[in-house]
Amino acid sequence: MIYRLLLVYFFYTVSRFLFFIYNYSFLEIDSIFEYLKLSYHGIAFDTTAIFYLNSLFVLLSMFPLLINTRKGYQNFLLFIYFLTNLIGMTLNFVDLIYYKFNYSRTTVSEWNVIKNESNLLQMFGRFAVSYWHVFLLFSLVTALWVFLYKKIKVPTKPYAKGLFAYFLSSVVCFLIMATLMVGGIRGDFKYSTRPINLVDANRHVAKIQHADFVLNTPFAIIRTFDKKTFKKVAFDLPKSVIDSLVQPIKTYQKAVQKHPNVVVFITESYSREYLGAFNDPSEIKDYVSYTPFLDSLATKSLIFNNAYANGRKSIHGMSSVLAGIPSFKDAFTSSPYANQDIESVVSILNKEGYDTSFFHGAPNGSMGFLGFSNILGFDHYYGKTEFNNDLLFDGVWGIWDAPFFQYTKEVLDTKTSPFFATIFTVTSHEPYIIPKEYEGVFPKGTLPMHQCVGYTDFAFKQFFEAAKKEPWFENTIFIITADHTNQIYYKEQYLNTINRYAVPILIYSPNEEYRGVNDELAQQIDIYPTILDMIGYNKPFRSWGRSLVNTSDDRMPPYVMNFNTKNYQYIKGNIICIFDGEKAIGFYDINDLKLEKRVCEKLAIYFFKALLK
Repeated sequence: MIYRLLLVYFFYTVSRFLFFIYNYSFLEIDSIFEYLKLSYHGIAFDTTAIFYLNSLFVLLSMFPLLINTRKGYQNFLLFIYFLTNLIGMTLNFVDLIYYKFNYSRTTVSEWNVIKNESNLLQMFGRFAVSYWHVFLLFSLVTALWVFLYKKIKVPTKPYAKGLFAYFLSSVVCFLIMATLMVGGIRGDFKYSTRPINLVDANRHVAKIQHADFVLNTPFAIIRTFDKKTFKKVAFDLPKSVIDSLVQPIKTYQKAVQKHPNVVVFITESYSREYLGAFNDPSEIKDYVSYTPFLDSLATKSLIFNNAYANGRKSIHGMSSVLAGIPSFKDAFTSSPYANQDIESVVSILNKEGYDTSFFHGAPNGSMGFLGFSNILGFDHYYGKTEFNNDLLFDGVWGIWDAPFFQYTKEVLDTKTSPFFATIFTVTSHEPYIIPKEYEGVFPKGTLPMHQCVGYTDFAFKQFFEAAKKEPWFENTIFIITADHTNQIYYKEQYLNTINRYAVPILIYSPNEEYRGVNDELAQQIDIYPTILDMIGYNKPFRSWGRSLVNTSDDRMPPYVMNFNTKNYQYIKGNIICIFDGEKAIGFYDINDLKLEKRVCEKLAIYFFKALLK
């Protein structure tokens, strides 16, 4: 069985080589060393695909049946083996041709494009003629594969030493193999990482197209199978209406362009509920804040106490904050389009001469951040590997926030202005633990999360106290937000359909250029255009968000959009609109956060039209 699985690895290596030969001008792999390095990283993605496709074969091979060495059973295994593996190999060979048209590995979305074509047989015939050499290569590879498969003969009596020994050894080997397969399918055995996805191929590459070489097509199909991918929907909307709603192409004109440093904190699970500055105690009975430092910082900042996340997961927050791409049914990074070039605050600041860095104290690659940061174009990635001190690892997610914040500050001390840095925190997260030396220092509160919130607030305090002593501090704009929400205590205010997305947005500038409390609607995708507006960027760029500091008469009206696991939520003015993907199914007053009582539909539509005017 191991021999037969190794044959699969061998032929995946062959198909990767053929993929390189057919598409070398697009892949831009410049040396043998680079080819070998990328091929090595591809083994992890090959393993996932191979173990998925061969799970039934492995089970049938190792199941302790007395008939499993008979010729008929072995022929049955041969059938299962080649049925699944030749499907996978066919998909790899498809991309020998299709990649030059699609510039990415084939995913399920391609099927959505061609499934309604009525001439699929004719198309196949045309490809067979035009690319006869690919079909010939596939036939030769298949023939060689079958030949090598049959080179190893199975002993006719593997249980010659006794049935008990045979069954026991089979069970033990199966359990070992099952464990290895789980790790292989996930990509590793770490608790802190999610199963590898398309975006993770970018962890290992310097050029975006190299990720397609690292990947294989069966992996791309498997990881996008049954995903609710982003689709273009033909709504009959005039361009003037779209421009009035979101102004997708924006240009901010400022008299003076400036290049301040910008530091963005995306704080893990930091619900707006936890921060006193964002809550009116008179409206929440017995309200308690767990963020004394951030509350004090808020008095010298511009804060948005009606701000919302665009998604429910960490990777949703990263794409929303930095690229202005909201996540709906699925994360953008899990979609087939994740590997394309993306205009973002990172790519624009790179062009403006900024040094760009992403900091995340978890094991490098955790949550898909390393891969997506490479797609966005960050110059540097600093993770647990670069921190290089596992004594400060929390044992689950990453380096404790306080020491990692200090490490971040020390790295920023070495930067030449202007620089842009994003820090994604880790400690305020399940299993809700803090360093032992701080046990009892912060209020335990009423939820396990509250002590972690206090600890991370303390980490912020230490960071700012140290940073303000450095020369770069005075010329830096700090933005603090959260990726998503977490445990809820004040249920009346926050345990509802809308406020489950309630996060803080705080903008702090040491010269107090931005100060006050803004009650307008705000969302994560607003942060990207806000940064460009603050630095005086005056060229056109694409964004669905709006600048939170733009006060011009023609500024984009505030709105919020997200997805509540079943429907889309769109908030504008005094109305909440619920949309099922095809039609609006309900309108609610903005104060009806639980969506309990629909307002008059005709009145709501009239109100929306008035907003457009």
